[in-house]
Amino acid sequence: MTYPQPRFLDAGEAALVVEFGDSVDPALNARVLCLEAALQNAAPRGIEETIPTYRSLMVLYDPLVVSRAELVSMLKTLAPGGFSSKAETGSHEEDTPEPNRRAETSPKGACWRLPCCYDPELAEDIALAAQKLDLTCERLAATHAGADYRVYMYGFAPGWCYLGGLPRELALPRRAAPRGPTPQGAVLIGGGLSLVATNPMPTGWYVIGRTPERMFSLERDPPTLIQPGDAIRFEPVDIHAFRALDARAASGESLARREETP
Repeated sequence: MTYPQPRFLDAGEAALVVEFGDSVDPALNARVLCLEAALQNAAPRGIEETIPTYRSLMVLYDPLVVSRAELVSMLKTLAPGGFSSKAETGSHEEDTPEPNRRAETSPKGACWRLPCCYDPELAEDIALAAQKLDLTCERLAATHAGADYRVYMYGFAPGWCYLGGLPRELALPRRAAPRGPTPQGAVLIGGGLSLVATNPMPTGWYVIGRTPERMFSLERDPPTLIQPGDAIRFEPVDIHAFRALDARAASGESLARREETP
C-alpha cells in the first residue's frame, strides 16, 4: 500500500526516514529513488548519506549543520508529488499532498545480464526448493532465469542485492530456522523474493544458484556495480563456465553485462 502522505520517522538524532508505503511495489520504490536522486542533485549542506529501501529513504544528516525541521522542509520540496505548506507537527506528518507539483519520475535504471550456475553441485538447496514447489530442478532453474528482476535495495550485509519480480511459481516461505553459511555469490529465493548474496552468511533463504560476479568489491568505485532501480536477468551457465568466469572475477574482472536500452 502507498500512503496518502509520506511519513517522516526519526531514526536516532541524526537520521530521518521518509516512508512512502508498506509493500514491495515498483512504483513505490520508484518514488524512493526519485527522492534520493533529487536530494543528491540538490546536494544540500549537512546531508551525509542516503539509504534507499523497498519503501523508504533514510537520510543521515549532521544536526549541527541542518536542523530536522529544515531537513523536513527541504524533503517536502524535493519529494515526488510535493506536500502542502502546513507546519510540521511531529514525526508523522498529516499534510495534504499537492499532486503534480513535481513529476513522479524515477531515474532510468540500467539492464544487466548476470551469469548464474544452477548446477546442484553449487546450488545446494535447489533440490529441496524444487521438492517444496513441486517442480523439477530444471524447471525451477528455467523459471528463475526466465524472469526480469528489479533491484530494490542493498541490505543485511555489504552487496546483498534484494530483487523483486520472482515468478509466483517460485514463491515459498523462508526456512523456520537459518541454514548454515551461504557460499560466496549465492543466488537465493525466499519469501516471494530473490536475492544475490556476497560473503558467506547464515540465512533462511534457499540457495538455488551461484553467480561468479562479485556484487561488492572495494576495488571498484562505487563498490556496487549494479544499482537500485536497475534490472537484472540471469544468464544460465554450466559448472565449467562458472569456474572459468569465477577465476576471471577473482582477478578483478566485472562479469555482469550491461545491455543497451532504447
